[in-house]
Amino acid sequence: MTDPGEMFGGGRAADVSYASVTVSIPPDGSRQVGNVQWPKSLPGDPNRDFVTTAASYLDKQAFVSSISATTKQTGQNKVLVFVHGFNNKFDDAVYRFAQIVHDSRAPGIPVLFTWPSLGEIRLRAYTYDRESANYSRDALEELLDLLSANPNVKEINVVAHSMGNWVTLEALRGRSLRSGRIGDKVKNVMLVAADVDVDVFRTQIRRMGTSRPRFMLFVSQKDEALALSKFIWDGVPRVGEINPQEEPYRTEFDEQKLMVFDLTNLKPTRGGSVHDIAFEDLNTVMGMIRERIGETPATGPRISRN
Repeated sequence: MTDPGEMFGGGRAADVSYASVTVSIPPDGSRQVGNVQWPKSLPGDPNRDFVTTAASYLDKQAFVSSISATTKQTGQNKVLVFVHGFNNKFDDAVYRFAQIVHDSRAPGIPVLFTWPSLGEIRLRAYTYDRESANYSRDALEELLDLLSANPNVKEINVVAHSMGNWVTLEALRGRSLRSGRIGDKVKNVMLVAADVDVDVFRTQIRRMGTSRPRFMLFVSQKDEALALSKFIWDGVPRVGEINPQEEPYRTEFDEQKLMVFDLTNLKPTRGGSVHDIAFEDLNTVMGMIRERIGETPATGPRISRN
């Protein structure tokens, strides 16, 4: 890493690392809800910018203890895990998740799972990120095991974005293969703009069986990022850009009891993108997170990093 202020870079590690990060978010009147306001210069102005106010590395036991302590301090026994996508450096993922938690006002202890992305828009970067996603699926499975084993945690909900959906689905499939079920504590899995081969997705879902959490898909036929991914994969549709009203998707999703939300008609905010629109519009994923998980906001983000 060349930046002394950077906690984690795009390189792969042999073991999972843990950290705690506190982010200050400017008042709603000073920001555009749904967006991240990056500082124009460091250290940033808390009245206008997202600013990191504290950051520290943790070992595995300290991470577990921190989760337990937070459940007791807040009375909150739910955990919200976010898995970022392609072209997301560590700080991108931290600030985006902070925005999601703040704007959705969802309850739950926020836990960010980051995996090594180069944070670049190039074909070689895309292939590197895809292999990094493969590399990280066991680490996410380990994190879910760790959270599930904590007696203070009663419910786990997962939000995955873009290529992070691949990491998530593979980790859940791995848990299913290993123990025959994903586990009762994992309740809701929200798959946003999923950069996953639609045929592979079919087999992943079927392999998980019927004893699985509630799955929600958020799709858009106007997602240019997924259109590019489709081109890279020789025209094979991505789950996040299909039309859920067309066959065979409509019948298959109904048979598998998957909830599907079509965001095609939504327009991104100024400076936003269709690929991220679900996190900008409070009535889509943001509202769904709040509705499915509860009403009370939580604090104290924790981070698991592969």
